[in-house]
Amino acid sequence: MNVTNGKATSYRDEAVCTLQIYPRFAIKPGQGCILRVPKEATATTVIKTALATLGMDTSKPYVLVEVQEYGGEEWVLQASDQPVQRVLLWPRKAQDKHPQSDGYFFALQEGSYDRSIQYDVMTSVRQEKVAQGLVNRGFVTQQPQEYDDLCNLPELTEESILGTLRHRFHKQKIYTFARNILIAVNPFKFLPIYNPRYVKMYENQTLGKLEPHVFAIADAAFHTMLNKKVNQCIVISGESGSGKTQSANFLIHCLTALSQKGYSSGVERTILGAGPVLEAFGNAKTAYNNNSSRFGKFVQVNYLESGVVRGAVVEKYLLEKCRLVSRGKTERNYHVFYYLLIGASEEEKDEFKLLCPEKYHYLREVTLRTDQAEMKHEFRRLHQAMEMVGFLPPTKKQIFSVLSAILYLGNVTYEPKVVGEGLKVGPESVLSAISDLLKVKVELLVEALTTRKSMTANDRLILPYSFSEAITARDSMAQSLYSALFDWIVLRINHALLNKRDLEESVPCLSIGVLDIFGFEDFKTNSFEQFCINYANEQLQYYCNQCIFKLEQEEYMAEGITWHNIDYPDNTGCISLFSKKPTGLLYLLDEESNFPQATDSTLLEKFKQQHQDNPFFVQTPVGEPAFVIRHFAGKVKYQIKDFREKNTDHMRPDIVALLRSSECSYLRQLIGANPAAVFRWGILRATIRTLAVFNEAGRRWGPLIDFSFDRSEEGPLETVLNVILLFSVQNLIDSHSLKFIMGLKQHNWATRSLLHLHTKKKPPSISAQFQASLSKLLETLRKAEPFFVRCIRSNGDKREMHFDDALVLQQLRYTGMLQTVRIRRSGYGAKFTFKEFTDQFRVLLPKEISTPQQDITNLLTKMGLPSSSFQIGRTKVFLKESERQILQEALHKEVMRSIIILQRWFRACLMRKQYLREREGIITIQVLFIWLARGCLVIANGSHSYSPRVKNCRNPTIKISRATRVQEKWNASLDREITDSNELRQLDEFLGNQVCVDELSETEKIFFLATTQFRDTIKTMYSISLLFFGKCYQTRVSSLAGLQKALEVPLVINLFQSVLDGFIRGELKRLETEPCKVKERNRRKSKRDKCPDGPLGHLFSTYQVTIMQSCDQCSSYIWGMEKAFMCSSCKMVCHKKCLSKITVNCTGQCDRKKEGEQTLHFSVPLCALVRTAESVPFVMEKMLVHVEMNGLYTEGIYRKCGSACRAKELRHILEKDPQAVSLDNYPIHTITGLVKLWLRELPEPLITYSLYNDFLYAADLPEASERVRAIYRKLDELPPSNFSTLERLIFHLVKVAKEETHNRMSANALAIVFAPCILRCPDSSDPLLSMKDINKTTLCVEILINEQTRCYNQKMEEIQQLENVEAMAINQLKLRRQNTRPKLDSDVASMEREIEKNLLERIRSIKKEK
Repeated sequence: MNVTNGKATSYRDEAVCTLQIYPRFAIKPGQGCILRVPKEATATTVIKTALATLGMDTSKPYVLVEVQEYGGEEWVLQASDQPVQRVLLWPRKAQDKHPQSDGYFFALQEGSYDRSIQYDVMTSVRQEKVAQGLVNRGFVTQQPQEYDDLCNLPELTEESILGTLRHRFHKQKIYTFARNILIAVNPFKFLPIYNPRYVKMYENQTLGKLEPHVFAIADAAFHTMLNKKVNQCIVISGESGSGKTQSANFLIHCLTALSQKGYSSGVERTILGAGPVLEAFGNAKTAYNNNSSRFGKFVQVNYLESGVVRGAVVEKYLLEKCRLVSRGKTERNYHVFYYLLIGASEEEKDEFKLLCPEKYHYLREVTLRTDQAEMKHEFRRLHQAMEMVGFLPPTKKQIFSVLSAILYLGNVTYEPKVVGEGLKVGPESVLSAISDLLKVKVELLVEALTTRKSMTANDRLILPYSFSEAITARDSMAQSLYSALFDWIVLRINHALLNKRDLEESVPCLSIGVLDIFGFEDFKTNSFEQFCINYANEQLQYYCNQCIFKLEQEEYMAEGITWHNIDYPDNTGCISLFSKKPTGLLYLLDEESNFPQATDSTLLEKFKQQHQDNPFFVQTPVGEPAFVIRHFAGKVKYQIKDFREKNTDHMRPDIVALLRSSECSYLRQLIGANPAAVFRWGILRATIRTLAVFNEAGRRWGPLIDFSFDRSEEGPLETVLNVILLFSVQNLIDSHSLKFIMGLKQHNWATRSLLHLHTKKKPPSISAQFQASLSKLLETLRKAEPFFVRCIRSNGDKREMHFDDALVLQQLRYTGMLQTVRIRRSGYGAKFTFKEFTDQFRVLLPKEISTPQQDITNLLTKMGLPSSSFQIGRTKVFLKESERQILQEALHKEVMRSIIILQRWFRACLMRKQYLREREGIITIQVLFIWLARGCLVIANGSHSYSPRVKNCRNPTIKISRATRVQEKWNASLDREITDSNELRQLDEFLGNQVCVDELSETEKIFFLATTQFRDTIKTMYSISLLFFGKCYQTRVSSLAGLQKALEVPLVINLFQSVLDGFIRGELKRLETEPCKVKERNRRKSKRDKCPDGPLGHLFSTYQVTIMQSCDQCSSYIWGMEKAFMCSSCKMVCHKKCLSKITVNCTGQCDRKKEGEQTLHFSVPLCALVRTAESVPFVMEKMLVHVEMNGLYTEGIYRKCGSACRAKELRHILEKDPQAVSLDNYPIHTITGLVKLWLRELPEPLITYSLYNDFLYAADLPEASERVRAIYRKLDELPPSNFSTLERLIFHLVKVAKEETHNRMSANALAIVFAPCILRCPDSSDPLLSMKDINKTTLCVEILINEQTRCYNQKMEEIQQLENVEAMAINQLKLRRQNTRPKLDSDVASMEREIEKNLLERIRSIKKEK
């Protein structure tokens, strides 16, 4: 092989092959290395052979890199990899001859000691390329092409849809789009694709631009809500076990993450905590799902129009209470029971009288041997989630006591009495435990469990239960208690999510609803619960069909566009079977439930009689207690047993009376019909008891205590009420807020009237309540724009990553996925009215629009859009989604082009104006010069003919006084730089001692004012040359003196110079005596500067995980509610133990400039300009210091622009050698213009693009204190270099704003100038929308300036107070020393010394604090 001629040959025989290696380090240009190595040679052997051939240093680490595709893809070979085998995978031409020009070769280069080089190529990409190479060579079969959107399939059939889902599923890509519908296939396995960096990745991205993900749907809903100002909803559908609950959790997590922009009000934390609590109490393990929701929930998150969370509401539907007492053999009870029994500590087990799960009748079917560690973790997670929601420790104890009592109720047994009628209840230990846990008397408990009371016209009867009735009453009591507990938890969650301002003011809000309702179920035994659940799924399927098919096609027909209707499965007949009056199954069920003599058999006969001809009702054989309904998802057989009983609530008045007799107020709250009334009654009872205690104490201690209420202000009832309201209930629960929540969810509390003893109106049945709540849910959904998530169950055995073709195909068929994809592909995803289109795309349309239809058609045709991609209706424009994006991109380009033209003309006008002004000045100078020249010529000509007349006067001697010294140069020996804060402090004290306020002259008055102001400047200095002292002081004195006292300026400056002379001479003598301390101080300072600020540039902070995620370092799980660490820049998440193991640099940061490295200073990333995280770029610091020393009094310092030529000249010099440039040679406006230019040309602004939207949301917060808190919280997320530079800049702007009287630059004016420089939108943003954000960005910068000005003034006031106290202490010390008598007694002398010592110590402490 020979590199020079570009040819390379690889000779292969049975044992030895020839390879050519191209080195990548400083050797002879173009030199290569030809090696003959065995076929089995590893990368390590090839590297050693190549180093020996090239004569390189073998002590350094080297790696062998395989390069393919013109160097576009590279990866490092591992030590055991065989390079010859790699060559066999290359194209045949590259195998024979592989020069660099062909793009397939090996490269040798230096690497790290862990044999790694950072590349941006993922392993999966490499594997795909290798696999594709094998396909091209015919070794493997061609895989089907991957489509992430089913609408892009070339052939649309059931087989193609199924094949695409299968292909993506096996590559662990479980999400697929069908335009704006997301299809999610449940893998029954956690995938590491839900970390915060994925939330950031999908933020504000066009739907379909990135890989399909559930976060993409959440982001699309969030930003659609903000842009359109219309409520959104996300409907999650699918059968049981398809992953709906998990998808809902991911959506809620993403929505709260998107809304936490600068300020977290606590509502987000409560929303995230509510999920685990509701899952623990409402989810259970079933045959199809390990975490099946046994209730439906609709979470509606309310937002302000700015995108900040305002509050939220959780609505629940139909809790499956029968699961508490009975369920299938392979199923479990609700999660919370197992969490409590296994995860509780020994103290908690003793307190709540807990037993093993196997000892409870309600839990006896389940053995828990392998899940105990997970259960303990989930119990800790439940504790943390309940704290996030707002449950206090006493409240949690009361909840766990009720749960324990419910379990003990299942252990209550009955047996006939030996003597007499009735039943004997036991065992005694169980009854005693229930009595202690519920705080009720044992006698009343036994009576309620064995007898019932009935009222007749003249008497009150006590009748004993039969055995079956007693079992029913016992189970009913347990079910009702658990249902009441669940309702109370939902009530408390809603109260915690309630924004108290909603009670006081009405603010326009938007909302996003996430519907997670029970999926379609078909078990071996289906009862009343499955009957209601499947009816809800029928309604949900009808809603989806309405939105996707019916309403869409009706709109097309109404607009008169060309469209061929697509048939879709219609389930209105099945819904009518359930809910049509008066013969619907639900109405027949209510009718039979009201007849005392009716049974389940009579109910079944009525069903068959009324619907024998209905095609959706399938008859069953005579004698079988079941019926079959043909649902949209298939036939389901329902067992008629207990339908009537489950449709009514058997919470009998006797049990209600028992629970109301409890000494536990919490239990009385659970069974209250009206929470607001129960709360008011509890307050009244507590007040009366408190008054009784006070009265008793008054009677006992009357002679000793004078206790009375002052009736003139408020009564005792109001006083005690205020105390109880403050301490009794967390979050300040009051009847007003409870009434508000009850009004929102009135239908959920209709069943509470069942618990009321004196109600006359019969409460509605369970099915009637369910219909009412379902109707309200559908009404809410119809008012919002929907997004759909279709969840698919991959297999029926809960096997990880197993794809069952038959089961998936069945789900695709009954959901009408083929028709859905067809209408999504043929339909038009973007719709605009003519007004909306012209308003949004006016820039692209003609100036005068006479006929919108024709003008819009001409525009779309002119852009080259195919005629099949758009249609113009009667009132609307219909576009495909891809064409809408093309139109949006064209709008963006046109707007940017118009902006550039405007900028060009504006700059031309400015330059023209400047040219005319300079031209006028030049002409004026020329006229004056000509006039002077002519005058001199006349004088010169006249001097030859006339002799001058000179008066008799003497030429006075020029005296060099102190007034003329200011014209000379400052003493060169004094031109030294102060970099030590102690030296600045000593200068400040020295100047303070030189000021005297007694009978000042005009010169001394100016000197006093200028020196006082200059001392304030000293306190804010960083590193300033003494040459700047004089110029800064001279500018300040000139400003104070004005034109009237201009003659005093030289005298004041000379006086100040003499003061500085004395200070510098004293400092030089002091430094000569302390050289070692200065060196040590500088050494420590340099050592401190080199300290790293974080592992590889990451900015980690603690992060509480709300959904299960994966550690980016060790790939293990991070469970919910655990603490982790997250980088605020690249969003990496890891365990605390993994921080020290991180080897990947932060992708949000860049490497800092190394020692001695030469680089540019403009248009360079900020982190490349600083050597430490806390430093400020040298050029920026140099320009800011110069402006502070010389330009604070210049009018319009940042408003006016300098000369463009001088700015280019100065920029070139600063790029070349910033150390040597002298800024004194340039006008101040040139320097300030360069400061703004430096900020604007940063590749990423000081306030990074990732935080741009966060600051916008912070500016929209209603209260000023919230805005300040939100902005400063987001500033903490900036990279260290950005934070330090921004801090320095804002401090500079504060100093400029303080001189507003001279420079006419207020905080608002500075914010207007600098907001586009430091807080600008990403280049990909819509320029029209970004223009609307100018007010918000200006407000953010103005808030920073004003807040820092406030802090600056506060610090200066504190320093002034300390100086006054210090001066008083010094004067007191001087006075005491002057008045000290020479001879004093020893005691008096020691006392004086002690006083003097205290004064000295006080002075030292004041100086230290100052």
